[in-house]
Amino acid sequence: MSIVKINVLEVPAEQREVLEKRFASRAGSVENSDGFEWFELLRPVDGTEKYLVYTRWATEADFEKWMATSMRGAHAGGSGEGGERPKPAASGSALWSFEVVQQASPKSE
Repeated sequence: MSIVKINVLEVPAEQREVLEKRFASRAGSVENSDGFEWFELLRPVDGTEKYLVYTRWATEADFEKWMATSMRGAHAGGSGEGGERPKPAASGSALWSFEVVQQASPKSE
């Protein structure tokens, strides 16, 4: 079965819009990766500063390959004003890893 990686990002309120715009500008960059199955950026609504970046992969090896290539490139990426790298929107992060042991599909109409 698939594996799930959840990147937990601590994002101060004044950086939320910056984070969301950065993810929007990279839309499509992960979808063509080998073994990629799903992505969601989850905005907190309960007063916490924790955003969740949910990705699902066919195998751990697929995720590791993406980490070693595309994702690292995206984070090394572009420059801001004056040619400097933009300040990170998140003030901290943690990576959670899971194996999918059960799943359900939406009911067909």
